[in-house]
Amino acid sequence: MSLEDLNDDVQESYGDVGSELSVALDRETRNELALLEAALEPEETDELVRRAIHMLFQTTVETGKLDFQLRSGYDVTYDEYLSGMSYDEMTGADQYPSMDDERRYQF
Repeated sequence: MSLEDLNDDVQESYGDVGSELSVALDRETRNELALLEAALEPEETDELVRRAIHMLFQTTVETGKLDFQLRSGYDVTYDEYLSGMSYDEMTGADQYPSMDDERRYQF
């Protein structure tokens, strides 16, 4: 897979999420959300869910888990995704032809 595949999958997921998302909560999650809502007193419960997603995303980026998953599935990193090009494209390494070992030392 490639950077283009990742971009396509992100766009597809973004469209699938839509403007509203209904999530089924298990008992433990519902209890934790209720406790957070009581303690933090947000204007809406949706705000806590947004914060949780931001926190999970930030933690995943900082620990390198996102890069690991992206490298495993798409052979790119988060930095490559943000820049829109691979490291080889950034450094120009993909501009040189591959070495032919049989003719490498012939003059």
